Amino acid sequence: MNFLRKILDNLEPLFKKGGKFESLYPLYEAGDTFLYTPNDKTKTAPFVRDHIDLKRTMILVVMALMPCLLFGIYNVGHQYYHYVETATNATMIDKILIGLQSVIPIYIVTFAVGGLTEVIFAIIRKHEVNEGFLVTGFLIPLVMPPSLPLWMVAISTIFGVVIGKEIFGGTGYNIFNPALVARVFAFFAYPTALSGDTVWVYKMPESDGLSAATSLLASAKESISNMTTPDYGFFSFLNGSLHNQFVDTSNALGMTHADVDLSWTSLFLGLIPGSIGETSTLAVLLGAGLIVITGVGSLKIILGTTLGMFFTSFLLYVFGALIGSTNPMMYLPPHYHFVMGSFAFAMIFMATEPVTSAHSQKGKLYYGLLIGFMCVIIRAINPAYPEGMMLGILFANAFAPLIDYYVVESHVKQRKKRYAR
Repeated sequence: MNFLRKILDNLEPLFKKGGKFESLYPLYEAGDTFLYTPNDKTKTAPFVRDHIDLKRTMILVVMALMPCLLFGIYNVGHQYYHYVETATNATMIDKILIGLQSVIPIYIVTFAVGGLTEVIFAIIRKHEVNEGFLVTGFLIPLVMPPSLPLWMVAISTIFGVVIGKEIFGGTGYNIFNPALVARVFAFFAYPTALSGDTVWVYKMPESDGLSAATSLLASAKESISNMTTPDYGFFSFLNGSLHNQFVDTSNALGMTHADVDLSWTSLFLGLIPGSIGETSTLAVLLGAGLIVITGVGSLKIILGTTLGMFFTSFLLYVFGALIGSTNPMMYLPPHYHFVMGSFAFAMIFMATEPVTSAHSQKGKLYYGLLIGFMCVIIRAINPAYPEGMMLGILFANAFAPLIDYYVVESHVKQRKKRYAR
Protein backbone atom coordinates (compact mmCIF):
# COMPACT_ATOMS: atom_id res chain seq x y z
CA MET A 1 0.00 0.00 0.00
CA ASN A 2 3.02 2.28 -0.16
CA PHE A 3 2.06 3.47 -3.65
CA LEU A 4 -1.30 4.67 -2.31
CA ARG A 5 0.43 6.48 0.53
CA LYS A 6 2.71 8.25 -1.97
CA ILE A 7 -0.26 9.30 -4.09
CA LEU A 8 -2.01 10.80 -1.09
CA ASP A 9 1.18 12.58 0.03
CA ASN A 10 1.61 14.07 -3.43
CA LEU A 11 -1.98 15.30 -3.46
CA GLU A 12 -1.86 16.76 0.04
CA PRO A 13 -0.23 20.14 -0.90
CA LEU A 14 -3.15 20.83 -3.26
CA PHE A 15 -5.55 20.67 -0.31
CA LYS A 16 -3.37 22.39 2.29
CA LYS A 17 -3.62 26.09 3.07
CA GLY A 18 -2.75 28.07 -0.08
CA GLY A 19 -3.38 25.08 -2.35
CA LYS A 20 -5.71 25.05 -5.34
CA PHE A 21 -8.32 22.94 -3.52
CA GLU A 22 -7.89 24.38 -0.03
CA SER A 23 -11.65 24.58 0.56
CA LEU A 24 -11.96 20.83 -0.09
CA TYR A 25 -9.36 19.80 2.50
CA PRO A 26 -11.99 18.16 4.76
CA LEU A 27 -12.86 15.82 1.89
CA TYR A 28 -9.21 14.87 1.33
CA GLU A 29 -8.60 14.45 5.07
CA ALA A 30 -11.64 12.17 5.40
CA GLY A 31 -10.30 9.80 2.73
CA ASP A 32 -6.77 9.91 4.13
CA THR A 33 -7.74 9.11 7.71
CA PHE A 34 -10.20 6.45 6.55
CA LEU A 35 -7.35 4.56 4.86
CA TYR A 36 -4.55 5.39 7.31
CA THR A 37 -4.12 6.39 10.94
CA PRO A 38 -3.71 10.18 11.35
CA ASN A 39 -0.03 11.16 11.66
CA ASP A 40 -0.66 14.10 13.97
CA LYS A 41 1.46 13.92 17.12
CA THR A 42 1.26 15.82 20.37
CA LYS A 43 4.33 18.00 20.85
CA THR A 44 3.88 18.96 24.50
CA ALA A 45 2.84 17.06 27.63
CA PRO A 46 0.64 15.47 28.82
CA PHE A 47 0.96 12.52 26.45
CA VAL A 48 -1.87 10.02 26.31
CA ARG A 49 -1.31 6.72 24.55
CA ASP A 50 -4.19 4.40 23.81
CA HIS A 51 -4.68 1.56 21.37
CA ILE A 52 -8.13 2.84 20.39
CA ASP A 53 -9.23 6.08 18.79
CA LEU A 54 -12.50 7.38 17.37
CA LYS A 55 -12.02 5.55 14.09
CA ARG A 56 -11.35 2.20 15.78
CA THR A 57 -14.29 2.74 18.13
CA MET A 58 -16.60 3.30 15.16
CA ILE A 59 -15.24 0.22 13.39
CA LEU A 60 -15.88 -1.93 16.47
CA VAL A 61 -19.48 -0.77 16.61
CA VAL A 62 -19.93 -1.50 12.90
CA MET A 63 -18.51 -4.99 13.44
CA ALA A 64 -20.98 -5.51 16.28
CA LEU A 65 -23.82 -4.43 13.98
CA MET A 66 -22.94 -6.98 11.31
CA PRO A 67 -25.02 -9.86 12.79
CA CYS A 68 -28.09 -7.59 12.80
CA LEU A 69 -27.41 -6.43 9.25
CA LEU A 70 -26.84 -9.92 7.84
CA PHE A 71 -29.87 -11.37 9.58
CA GLY A 72 -31.94 -8.35 8.54
CA ILE A 73 -31.07 -8.93 4.89
CA TYR A 74 -32.15 -12.54 5.16
CA ASN A 75 -35.31 -11.71 7.11
CA VAL A 76 -36.48 -9.13 4.58
CA GLY A 77 -36.38 -11.83 1.91
CA HIS A 78 -37.92 -14.37 4.27
CA GLN A 79 -40.86 -12.10 5.01
CA TYR A 80 -41.31 -11.30 1.34
CA TYR A 81 -41.56 -14.95 0.36
CA HIS A 82 -43.81 -15.62 3.34
CA TYR A 83 -46.54 -13.57 1.64
CA VAL A 84 -46.23 -14.80 -1.93
CA GLU A 85 -47.33 -18.04 -3.50
CA THR A 86 -43.80 -19.16 -4.33
CA ALA A 87 -42.79 -19.20 -0.66
CA THR A 88 -42.38 -22.96 -0.58
CA ASN A 89 -39.96 -22.83 -3.52
CA ALA A 90 -37.76 -20.07 -2.14
CA THR A 91 -34.21 -21.01 -1.12
CA MET A 92 -31.95 -19.16 1.30
CA ILE A 93 -30.13 -17.60 -1.66
CA ASP A 94 -33.44 -16.36 -3.07
CA LYS A 95 -34.29 -14.72 0.25
CA ILE A 96 -30.86 -13.11 0.56
CA LEU A 97 -31.07 -11.71 -2.96
CA ILE A 98 -34.47 -10.18 -2.25
CA GLY A 99 -33.13 -8.77 1.00
CA LEU A 100 -30.15 -7.22 -0.77
CA GLN A 101 -32.46 -5.57 -3.30
CA SER A 102 -34.22 -3.86 -0.44
CA VAL A 103 -31.39 -3.08 1.99
CA ILE A 104 -28.55 -1.99 -0.30
CA PRO A 105 -30.47 0.95 -1.88
CA ILE A 106 -31.37 2.21 1.60
CA TYR A 107 -27.70 2.12 2.62
CA ILE A 108 -26.60 3.84 -0.59
CA VAL A 109 -29.10 6.66 -0.06
CA THR A 110 -28.24 7.00 3.63
CA PHE A 111 -24.47 7.22 3.15
CA ALA A 112 -24.71 9.39 0.02
CA VAL A 113 -27.10 11.94 1.52
CA GLY A 114 -25.73 11.82 5.06
CA GLY A 115 -22.12 11.84 3.93
CA LEU A 116 -22.72 14.81 1.64
CA THR A 117 -24.39 16.68 4.49
CA GLU A 118 -21.39 15.98 6.74
CA VAL A 119 -18.96 17.18 4.05
CA ILE A 120 -20.92 20.39 3.45
CA PHE A 121 -20.87 21.26 7.15
CA ALA A 122 -17.16 20.37 7.38
CA ILE A 123 -16.32 22.64 4.45
CA ILE A 124 -18.39 25.51 5.84
CA ARG A 125 -16.84 25.17 9.30
CA LYS A 126 -13.39 24.41 7.86
CA HIS A 127 -12.72 21.33 9.96
CA GLU A 128 -12.19 17.63 9.31
CA VAL A 129 -14.97 15.22 8.46
CA ASN A 130 -15.47 13.16 11.61
CA GLU A 131 -15.89 9.40 11.60
CA GLY A 132 -19.05 9.65 13.68
CA PHE A 133 -21.36 9.28 10.68
CA LEU A 134 -19.91 5.84 9.96
CA VAL A 135 -21.97 4.35 12.78
CA THR A 136 -24.93 6.69 12.26
CA GLY A 137 -25.03 5.66 8.61
CA PHE A 138 -25.08 2.00 9.58
CA LEU A 139 -27.76 2.50 12.24
CA ILE A 140 -30.31 4.53 10.28
CA PRO A 141 -31.20 1.80 7.72
CA LEU A 142 -31.37 -0.81 10.48
CA VAL A 143 -34.06 1.12 12.37
CA MET A 144 -36.10 1.74 9.22
CA PRO A 145 -38.69 -0.63 7.71
CA PRO A 146 -37.69 -2.17 4.35
CA SER A 147 -40.84 -0.79 2.74
CA LEU A 148 -39.97 2.87 3.45
CA PRO A 149 -39.59 4.88 0.20
CA LEU A 150 -36.03 6.01 -0.46
CA TRP A 151 -36.93 9.69 -0.56
CA MET A 152 -38.29 9.40 2.98
CA VAL A 153 -35.04 7.73 4.02
CA ALA A 154 -33.09 10.62 2.48
CA ILE A 155 -35.10 13.37 4.19
CA SER A 156 -35.02 11.55 7.53
CA THR A 157 -31.24 11.12 7.27
CA ILE A 158 -30.71 14.82 6.53
CA PHE A 159 -32.94 15.75 9.47
CA GLY A 160 -31.11 13.35 11.79
CA VAL A 161 -27.65 14.63 10.81
CA VAL A 162 -28.51 18.34 10.82
CA ILE A 163 -30.95 18.61 13.72
CA GLY A 164 -29.62 15.68 15.71
CA LYS A 165 -25.92 16.56 15.50
CA GLU A 166 -24.65 19.42 13.36
CA ILE A 167 -26.62 22.22 14.99
CA PHE A 168 -24.98 21.25 18.28
CA GLY A 169 -21.48 21.46 16.80
CA GLY A 170 -20.92 18.05 15.23
CA THR A 171 -19.59 14.75 16.53
CA GLY A 172 -19.03 14.78 20.28
CA TYR A 173 -21.28 17.77 20.95
CA ASN A 174 -24.73 16.39 20.18
CA ILE A 175 -27.15 15.69 23.01
CA PHE A 176 -29.44 13.39 21.02
CA ASN A 177 -28.58 10.26 19.06
CA PRO A 178 -28.73 11.29 15.34
CA ALA A 179 -30.02 7.89 14.19
CA LEU A 180 -32.82 8.06 16.75
CA VAL A 181 -33.68 11.59 15.66
CA ALA A 182 -33.93 10.37 12.05
CA ARG A 183 -36.15 7.45 13.10
CA VAL A 184 -38.46 9.59 15.23
CA PHE A 185 -38.70 12.20 12.48
CA ALA A 186 -39.72 9.51 9.98
CA PHE A 187 -42.33 8.18 12.40
CA PHE A 188 -44.01 11.53 13.02
CA ALA A 189 -43.51 13.00 9.54
CA TYR A 190 -44.70 9.91 7.64
CA PRO A 191 -46.95 8.05 10.09
CA THR A 192 -48.80 6.13 7.38
CA ALA A 193 -45.52 4.62 6.19
CA LEU A 194 -44.28 3.62 9.65
CA SER A 195 -47.44 2.73 11.53
CA GLY A 196 -50.89 1.37 10.88
CA ASP A 197 -52.45 -2.03 10.34
CA THR A 198 -49.92 -3.56 7.93
CA VAL A 199 -46.54 -5.02 8.61
CA TRP A 200 -43.41 -3.67 6.95
CA VAL A 201 -42.80 -6.17 4.18
CA TYR A 202 -40.64 -5.39 1.18
CA LYS A 203 -42.65 -5.42 -2.04
CA MET A 204 -41.23 -6.10 -5.46
CA PRO A 205 -42.55 -3.82 -8.23
CA GLU A 206 -44.58 -6.65 -9.73
CA SER A 207 -46.29 -7.53 -6.43
CA ASP A 208 -48.25 -4.38 -5.60
CA GLY A 209 -51.22 -6.46 -4.53
CA LEU A 210 -49.29 -8.17 -1.74
CA SER A 211 -51.35 -8.49 1.45
CA ALA A 212 -49.85 -8.65 4.92
CA ALA A 213 -50.77 -9.29 8.51
CA THR A 214 -51.26 -6.77 11.28
CA SER A 215 -48.22 -5.15 12.84
CA LEU A 216 -46.12 -6.90 15.46
CA LEU A 217 -47.21 -5.14 18.62
CA ALA A 218 -50.80 -4.83 17.41
CA SER A 219 -50.81 -8.59 16.90
CA ALA A 220 -49.39 -9.08 20.37
CA LYS A 221 -52.16 -6.97 21.85
CA GLU A 222 -54.74 -8.87 19.82
CA SER A 223 -53.35 -12.21 20.96
CA ILE A 224 -53.25 -11.22 24.62
CA SER A 225 -56.75 -9.77 24.44
CA ASN A 226 -58.12 -13.16 23.41
CA MET A 227 -56.68 -14.89 26.47
CA THR A 228 -58.41 -16.02 29.61
CA THR A 229 -58.71 -13.43 32.37
CA PRO A 230 -55.61 -13.72 34.59
CA ASP A 231 -55.36 -14.55 38.25
CA TYR A 232 -55.05 -11.15 39.92
CA GLY A 233 -53.37 -12.52 43.02
CA PHE A 234 -50.54 -10.25 44.18
CA PHE A 235 -47.94 -13.02 44.15
CA SER A 236 -49.05 -14.56 40.89
CA PHE A 237 -46.28 -12.77 39.03
CA LEU A 238 -43.65 -14.06 41.43
CA ASN A 239 -44.78 -17.67 41.50
CA GLY A 240 -45.07 -17.95 37.73
CA SER A 241 -48.83 -18.18 37.44
CA LEU A 242 -48.85 -15.12 35.21
CA HIS A 243 -46.74 -16.96 32.70
CA ASN A 244 -48.78 -20.13 32.99
CA GLN A 245 -52.28 -18.63 33.11
CA PHE A 246 -52.09 -15.37 31.20
CA VAL A 247 -49.18 -15.39 28.75
CA ASP A 248 -48.76 -19.02 27.85
CA THR A 249 -46.25 -19.11 25.03
CA SER A 250 -48.00 -21.88 23.11
CA ASN A 251 -51.47 -20.29 23.15
CA ALA A 252 -51.13 -16.61 23.95
CA LEU A 253 -48.36 -15.21 21.80
CA GLY A 254 -47.98 -18.26 19.62
CA MET A 255 -49.71 -19.14 16.38
CA THR A 256 -52.89 -17.32 17.30
CA HIS A 257 -52.55 -14.96 14.37
CA ALA A 258 -53.07 -16.27 10.87
CA ASP A 259 -49.84 -14.85 9.45
CA VAL A 260 -47.35 -14.00 12.20
CA ASP A 261 -45.82 -16.38 14.72
CA LEU A 262 -45.59 -14.36 17.94
CA SER A 263 -44.21 -17.03 20.24
CA TRP A 264 -41.31 -15.98 22.47
CA THR A 265 -38.93 -18.15 20.48
CA SER A 266 -39.98 -16.53 17.22
CA LEU A 267 -39.61 -13.06 18.70
CA PHE A 268 -36.16 -13.97 20.05
CA LEU A 269 -34.94 -15.40 16.74
CA GLY A 270 -36.46 -12.52 14.79
CA LEU A 271 -38.23 -14.24 11.90
CA ILE A 272 -41.03 -11.68 12.07
CA PRO A 273 -41.89 -8.48 10.19
CA GLY A 274 -40.30 -5.28 11.47
CA SER A 275 -37.46 -2.83 10.96
CA ILE A 276 -34.48 -4.27 9.12
CA GLY A 277 -32.06 -4.77 12.00
CA GLU A 278 -34.26 -4.82 15.09
CA THR A 279 -36.23 -8.05 14.87
CA SER A 280 -33.62 -10.59 16.04
CA THR A 281 -32.69 -10.38 19.71
CA LEU A 282 -30.25 -13.24 19.14
CA ALA A 283 -28.33 -11.24 16.51
CA VAL A 284 -28.32 -8.22 18.81
CA LEU A 285 -26.87 -10.25 21.68
CA LEU A 286 -24.11 -11.56 19.41
CA GLY A 287 -23.06 -8.00 18.69
CA ALA A 288 -23.54 -7.00 22.32
CA GLY A 289 -20.76 -9.37 23.33
CA LEU A 290 -18.22 -7.39 21.29
CA ILE A 291 -19.57 -4.07 22.56
CA VAL A 292 -19.27 -5.09 26.21
CA ILE A 293 -15.94 -6.94 25.97
CA THR A 294 -14.20 -4.02 24.24
CA GLY A 295 -15.71 -1.49 26.64
CA VAL A 296 -17.28 0.54 23.82
CA GLY A 297 -20.69 0.19 25.44
CA SER A 298 -21.39 0.54 29.14
CA LEU A 299 -22.49 -2.62 30.91
CA LYS A 300 -24.07 -0.46 33.63
CA ILE A 301 -26.39 1.19 31.11
CA ILE A 302 -27.42 -2.22 29.78
CA LEU A 303 -28.00 -3.53 33.29
CA GLY A 304 -29.90 -0.40 34.34
CA THR A 305 -32.15 -0.50 31.28
CA THR A 306 -32.97 -4.17 31.82
CA LEU A 307 -33.70 -3.65 35.52
CA GLY A 308 -35.82 -0.57 34.77
CA MET A 309 -37.86 -2.54 32.26
CA PHE A 310 -38.23 -5.51 34.62
CA PHE A 311 -39.43 -3.59 37.68
CA THR A 312 -41.70 -1.26 35.70
CA SER A 313 -43.45 -4.17 34.01
CA PHE A 314 -43.89 -5.77 37.44
CA LEU A 315 -45.34 -2.56 38.92
CA LEU A 316 -47.71 -2.13 36.00
CA TYR A 317 -48.91 -5.69 36.45
CA VAL A 318 -49.63 -5.07 40.13
CA PHE A 319 -51.30 -1.73 39.38
CA GLY A 320 -53.39 -3.23 36.59
CA ALA A 321 -54.47 -6.07 38.84
CA LEU A 322 -55.49 -3.68 41.64
CA ILE A 323 -57.63 -1.47 39.41
CA GLY A 324 -58.87 -4.33 37.25
CA SER A 325 -57.46 -2.89 34.03
CA THR A 326 -58.52 -4.47 30.75
CA ASN A 327 -55.44 -3.17 28.94
CA PRO A 328 -53.56 -6.35 27.96
CA MET A 329 -50.21 -4.56 27.66
CA MET A 330 -50.29 -3.89 31.41
CA TYR A 331 -49.75 -7.59 32.00
CA LEU A 332 -46.98 -8.28 29.52
CA PRO A 333 -44.09 -9.97 31.42
CA PRO A 334 -40.46 -8.75 31.22
CA HIS A 335 -39.15 -11.53 29.02
CA TYR A 336 -41.61 -10.53 26.30
CA HIS A 337 -40.74 -6.84 26.63
CA PHE A 338 -37.10 -7.82 26.14
CA VAL A 339 -37.64 -9.54 22.78
CA MET A 340 -40.44 -7.39 21.39
CA GLY A 341 -39.87 -4.39 19.15
CA SER A 342 -36.55 -2.58 19.32
CA PHE A 343 -35.83 -3.01 23.03
CA ALA A 344 -32.66 -5.11 22.75
CA PHE A 345 -31.32 -3.35 19.65
CA ALA A 346 -31.86 0.16 20.99
CA MET A 347 -30.50 -0.74 24.43
CA ILE A 348 -27.23 -2.14 23.04
CA PHE A 349 -26.48 0.19 20.14
CA MET A 350 -28.22 3.45 21.05
CA ALA A 351 -28.65 3.72 24.79
CA THR A 352 -24.94 2.99 25.29
CA GLU A 353 -23.81 5.65 22.79
CA PRO A 354 -21.05 7.42 24.80
CA VAL A 355 -21.73 11.00 23.67
CA THR A 356 -25.45 11.23 24.47
CA SER A 357 -25.58 8.96 27.53
CA ALA A 358 -24.66 9.77 31.10
CA HIS A 359 -20.91 9.82 31.82
CA SER A 360 -20.65 9.26 35.57
CA GLN A 361 -20.64 5.67 36.76
CA LYS A 362 -23.70 5.99 39.00
CA GLY A 363 -25.32 8.21 36.41
CA LYS A 364 -25.09 5.45 33.81
CA LEU A 365 -27.13 3.15 36.03
CA TYR A 366 -29.76 5.82 36.68
CA TYR A 367 -29.78 6.69 32.99
CA GLY A 368 -30.48 3.06 32.09
CA LEU A 369 -33.20 2.77 34.72
CA LEU A 370 -34.92 5.81 33.24
CA ILE A 371 -34.85 4.31 29.74
CA GLY A 372 -36.31 0.98 30.88
CA PHE A 373 -39.00 2.79 32.87
CA MET A 374 -40.01 5.08 30.00
CA CYS A 375 -40.04 2.25 27.45
CA VAL A 376 -42.54 0.14 29.39
CA ILE A 377 -44.68 3.15 30.36
CA ILE A 378 -44.99 4.27 26.75
CA ARG A 379 -45.65 0.75 25.50
CA ALA A 380 -48.32 -0.04 28.05
CA ILE A 381 -50.10 3.27 28.57
CA ASN A 382 -49.74 5.28 25.35
CA PRO A 383 -51.91 3.67 22.64
CA ALA A 384 -50.60 6.02 19.95
CA TYR A 385 -47.01 4.77 20.17
CA PRO A 386 -46.85 1.10 21.19
CA GLU A 387 -43.07 0.75 20.73
CA GLY A 388 -41.59 3.14 23.32
CA MET A 389 -37.87 2.37 23.29
CA MET A 390 -36.80 5.08 20.85
CA LEU A 391 -38.70 7.85 22.60
CA GLY A 392 -37.51 6.53 25.96
CA ILE A 393 -33.87 6.91 24.93
CA LEU A 394 -34.39 10.42 23.54
CA PHE A 395 -36.09 11.38 26.79
CA ALA A 396 -33.15 10.00 28.77
CA ASN A 397 -30.69 11.78 26.44
CA ALA A 398 -32.25 15.09 27.47
CA PHE A 399 -31.89 14.23 31.16
CA ALA A 400 -28.37 12.74 30.98
CA PRO A 401 -26.56 16.04 31.83
CA LEU A 402 -28.92 16.61 34.77
CA ILE A 403 -28.31 13.08 36.03
CA ASP A 404 -24.54 13.59 35.89
CA TYR A 405 -24.86 16.94 37.62
CA TYR A 406 -26.66 15.51 40.64
CA VAL A 407 -24.33 12.52 40.81
CA VAL A 408 -21.30 14.82 40.92
CA GLU A 409 -23.00 17.08 43.46
CA SER A 410 -23.73 14.10 45.70
CA HIS A 411 -20.06 13.08 45.54
CA VAL A 412 -19.00 16.61 46.46
CA LYS A 413 -21.33 16.63 49.46
CA GLN A 414 -20.08 13.22 50.61
CA ARG A 415 -16.45 14.37 50.42
CA LYS A 416 -17.22 17.53 52.32
CA LYS A 417 -18.77 15.48 55.11
CA ARG A 418 -15.90 13.00 55.05
CA TYR A 419 -13.19 15.64 55.39
CA ALA A 420 -15.11 18.10 57.56
CA ARG A 421 -13.34 19.11 60.75
